[in-house]
Amino acid sequence: MSAKRDYYEVLGIQKNASPDEIKSQYRKLALKFHPDRNKSPEAAEHFKEISEAYAVLSDAEKRKVYDAYGHAGVDGKYSTEDIFQGSKVNFEDIFGSGFDSIFANLFGGGGGGFRFGGFGSGFGMERGADLVYDTEITLDDVLKGKQEEVELPSENACMECKGTGATPGTSMRTCTVCNGQGQVRTSRSSGFSTFVTVHPCNTCRGQGKIIERPCSKCRGSGRQKGTRRFSFEIPPGVENGEYRIKGEGEQVARGINGDLVVRIKVRPHDKFKRDGADLFYDEEISMADAALGKKAVVPTLEDTERIEVEPGSQPNTIIKLRGKGLPHHGSRGRGDLYVRLVVNIPKKLDKQQKKLLEELRDTLEEG
Repeated sequence: MSAKRDYYEVLGIQKNASPDEIKSQYRKLALKFHPDRNKSPEAAEHFKEISEAYAVLSDAEKRKVYDAYGHAGVDGKYSTEDIFQGSKVNFEDIFGSGFDSIFANLFGGGGGGFRFGGFGSGFGMERGADLVYDTEITLDDVLKGKQEEVELPSENACMECKGTGATPGTSMRTCTVCNGQGQVRTSRSSGFSTFVTVHPCNTCRGQGKIIERPCSKCRGSGRQKGTRRFSFEIPPGVENGEYRIKGEGEQVARGINGDLVVRIKVRPHDKFKRDGADLFYDEEISMADAALGKKAVVPTLEDTERIEVEPGSQPNTIIKLRGKGLPHHGSRGRGDLYVRLVVNIPKKLDKQQKKLLEELRDTLEEG
């Protein structure tokens, strides 16, 4: 599917649906589209789609993120592994102990683009640790986006064994227990379904091959520690928080790479305050300007804009400059710039100023 549908639409429920309603509707759809029951070509894709929707909406924290920010928020904060692994207990409540078997059979080894820590594709494979990178950016970076470059730990192919993990001149042999699959499968039938249980092969430790004489340099890993430079784009409109870049964390030989977690802090601006995509700016004017009106020039992040202070403007009057705020993260358009009029009342007056204001007050009271 080229674009993700709304999770509530996928499950056919309202946004205020209760956890029990979500579970009931998912169970109904899961039984309808489970590939063991439904042999149509689209069944597997529908099952994946409704399972992802349920994994998010059945988890209170993930549902809160999705309700606030949509797919961009969920994809930015969680990897696919996080989404499904964190909701494992919810699936087990519906499918029972056959949960791992169902998903290993459906998603494992099929090139479906799913990776689940501890099950599914990569079952039994080691997963690298997530790496954390902290960066501080400006509001100008939030406006335009920024290219960031970092140096990360890396595992490179061992120069001694050329990445094979075996002593030069020797080779690896295919594991005869799992026939090179790295997994041992057993199946059992229950009602309409056949449950396939997948276990990592103990003989080859899930690798599918056995190194009889490990390389002394890398101890059979085929890799050596090093560093690598990695650049990524910080998109316009980002806010303070964590953003996950899949597969760019710790690298694992013949395993699953961890993720790079980028923690972004937006530096406070000396003129503007921020609320999401909207900006706020205080423009100081005199009492006379507030009463008589004036034209003023105010700054924006890109340039300046002229505003009209209407005669009789009250303190804290707001003037909105549409589209002069920040980009919306993950969607089109920009927020607005709100200019607040701060009327500057002098703390000290000379005799003439005091006399003029008293005369003005008397005139206003008479009127």
